[in-house]
Amino acid sequence: MRTHRTRTPKPDMVAAGIGAENISGFLALPSGGGRHGGVVALHEWWGLNDWVKMQATNLAANGYVVIAVDFYQGTVTYNPSEARKLKRALPDDRAIRDMKAAFHYLATRPDVDPKHIGSIGWSMGGGFAIQLAIHEARLAACVVNYGALPTDLVDVKRINAQVLVNCGARDRGILPSKVRAFETLMKAAGQSADIKIYSGAGHAFENPGSSGYRPEAAADEWRRTLAFFAQTIKFKKRKVACDGMRREKRVAT
Repeated sequence: MRTHRTRTPKPDMVAAGIGAENISGFLALPSGGGRHGGVVALHEWWGLNDWVKMQATNLAANGYVVIAVDFYQGTVTYNPSEARKLKRALPDDRAIRDMKAAFHYLATRPDVDPKHIGSIGWSMGGGFAIQLAIHEARLAACVVNYGALPTDLVDVKRINAQVLVNCGARDRGILPSKVRAFETLMKAAGQSADIKIYSGAGHAFENPGSSGYRPEAAADEWRRTLAFFAQTIKFKKRKVACDGMRREKRVAT
């Protein structure tokens, strides 16, 4: 059975910016030198809480430079009414600017290959993850976990990233019918998405703090995510021959 690392790298809060746009985020770094794939992680409507930071940390432990964007600039809540207010107060255009600034931050780091950057999000952040794919043509991969999906073919045609979608069959917000409609749009645009709808799972099934938490589905989603990122944005080592000698070379896949 294959295992995945959950080592704790040294993470921290960082400031990033592009032009006049400044953001803050939680940075998690992998061990080892060289270049890595990068990931923009996007939180639920609760804010950038410890659970999201742990997801970023675990991704970093598997070889990625991860920045988890703080859309609420330090505010975290566990009250649904307050979370709803915070989400409504976040304009979509500002969220897109924040995500693009985070992408730019990763793309200009010397330890990140700018051609191998992906996005991942949960719930509100899942919807934003694919919005980044729409608005950032250089994004290579996108993981949407029970997030709102685009319904306009024009938007879908702008997606260059490979897409992975995980959602629950009992989700009353992200209905399976909407997920299948998105799949149809992707096919109409000449693209495809790797979609899995988990039987018996509802919304937020990955988060242990949610009443809808489903550990088996969450574990499978994590395996799918790591396999997907390994195929799309992770650096791998292979042996190459050079002047009759076998040497290691880091290559992107």
